[in-house]
Amino acid sequence: MILVNQLSDPAVRAFVAAINAGDKQAFVAALAPDATMSDDGSDRDLNDWAEREIFSSNGHMDVESESDGGRSLVASYRNDTWGEMRTAWRFTVSDGCVSRFETGQA
Repeated sequence: MILVNQLSDPAVRAFVAAINAGDKQAFVAALAPDATMSDDGSDRDLNDWAEREIFSSNGHMDVESESDGGRSLVASYRNDTWGEMRTAWRFTVSDGCVSRFETGQA
């Protein structure tokens, strides 16, 4: 497992730290204003998705590995809705913020 403070990309590190802290303000701060995302290949409304999959369900990421300079992660993700699953995350970073992320089962 990779500790959050050891993740290579600063924007991804801030994103994961915000999720694990349940900190909505830090999560929004890690994102570009027009950030987008997809889950299992389907684009979703980022705000609705984050509320449902992260904040109201106690989402948490334990990062197993990173690649692509820290912009691709494999993580054990868990929340109160779905339990625990192995997930893949791919990030696009622009101007130091996450402008897009794609997640799904790994």
